[in-house]
Amino acid sequence: MIARQLLLIAMCALFAACTRVNAPHETGARNPWTIPGTIRIGTPEEPDNINPMFAHSAQTDEVDQLLFAPLFRYDDRGEFLPELATAVPTYENGGVSKDGKTITVHMRKGVQWADGAPLNARDWLFTYHAVMNNANNTKARFGWDQIKSVTLPDNYTIRIRLRAPNADIIGLLGSGGSAYPPLPEHLLGKLPNLNRAAFNAAPLSSGPWILQKWNHGSSLEFAPNPKYWRGPPKLKHLSIKVLPNSDTQLAQLQTHEIDMYPGVSENQIDQIKAIPGVVAQQKLIANWRHMAFNTKKPPLDDVRVRLAIAEAVDWDRILSTIYHRVNVRATSDIYPLSWAAPKIPLYRHDPNDAKRLLAAAGYRGGTPLRLTINATTSAKANEQTEVAMQQDLKAVGIDLEIKNYPSSLMFAQSGPLYSGNYEMEWSIDTNGADPDNEGSWSGRFIPPKGANTTWIDDPLINQTSRAAVLTYDRATRKALYQKEEERIHQLVPAIFVYWENQYSAWNSDVKNYKPAPFIANNWNSWEWEN
Repeated sequence: MIARQLLLIAMCALFAACTRVNAPHETGARNPWTIPGTIRIGTPEEPDNINPMFAHSAQTDEVDQLLFAPLFRYDDRGEFLPELATAVPTYENGGVSKDGKTITVHMRKGVQWADGAPLNARDWLFTYHAVMNNANNTKARFGWDQIKSVTLPDNYTIRIRLRAPNADIIGLLGSGGSAYPPLPEHLLGKLPNLNRAAFNAAPLSSGPWILQKWNHGSSLEFAPNPKYWRGPPKLKHLSIKVLPNSDTQLAQLQTHEIDMYPGVSENQIDQIKAIPGVVAQQKLIANWRHMAFNTKKPPLDDVRVRLAIAEAVDWDRILSTIYHRVNVRATSDIYPLSWAAPKIPLYRHDPNDAKRLLAAAGYRGGTPLRLTINATTSAKANEQTEVAMQQDLKAVGIDLEIKNYPSSLMFAQSGPLYSGNYEMEWSIDTNGADPDNEGSWSGRFIPPKGANTTWIDDPLINQTSRAAVLTYDRATRKALYQKEEERIHQLVPAIFVYWENQYSAWNSDVKNYKPAPFIANNWNSWEWEN
């Protein structure tokens, strides 16, 4: 089946909780700090680009949920929610052909861009050609390059012919990662490329909100889109405030200068619970924290050095002391509640064996091995973790230098990860509902062709990750992902550390805010009210 169903409910008691604390009123009156019709969201970063074809940051995913209407969204259970499409294609409804190579999508009629121009299948076809246009610096084309042809029987029907069956094709029609919403042909169609289009910072909206103003480094201000096909949002104004760090986010939630604080830092949870008139909710989300290596850069091209680092660092101590035992240990990049979740062991904490591995790789003491690690500057826990790594690695003969960047630079196309100008990095990736991870590990998707920023190129990983998307049979796919993840564990291109058991906090007057496990919490912003 194309439509995915994640096995979430079996563990919801363990991984989800919602608490209302110190509510200041019981009569139905608003909190005195609530601004009727306005919600203010605090975030430590701003988008690196608003056009999803060129953007890499999680904040872009959140903003794009407000501005663009994809064919499908993910809801708060990880299920596909038809947006511009009228239904999710399946074998049963004829949307997926018997051979699995033809996908038919029917689009809603009467949908408009914010300027009143019709939005239809021609816009999606234009977007497909833009993604595949080599003149565009598209961040990733995986999945798109498996499309053999596209035809439009009419302006509201898209017929996609695949080179081979692709189990993640519906995810490609959604949002996040390498999924891109329809872009406006009537506005962009005559440009030779979109790399420097004004649209990238001042887009034309198809979603529930219009970007009124982007105050770089300060805020993004949004007004309702009166042309949105569902009707304008219930709120009158939305503000995303760019705050320098998590401490400022907490302070402004305490002073009620913001209404929402998604992704509460682990060391702030007790303080959040003590704020009057604030709801705090915990949910296991598809964000996985890892330390990745540039496997093409010596000495990290030697698997013994990478494994030594994995064994030298006390990851359990880091999760306990810095992340306050909130998160769930990770052993792979496949969501642990997914039907495809593999069984992979943890790397043992063994400094003595780490020294043995380094000696076998030619580093026997004397002059320390010197390496550099990069992370973003937006979270205090990043630097605390890097300092803990420094201490553990120094004990086995590795000097670790810390060099951190703003998110907009860290994940930029020309930044350290996508240019390959790094050695080790500490960051979070976000998954879609489908377990397809070919774009992260296959040699076919090493930058600039994709997002395999570990630069690993292994025949077995390439073969299994490719085979897993060529079948719709879940049992076959699960076995392939088990084999792939065993090989990843063996080669250590990255160390999977935890899945984020994330707390979000918001003004108790806010209604219909439903944090989601996949891609973005802003998936249903047209329903929010206060």
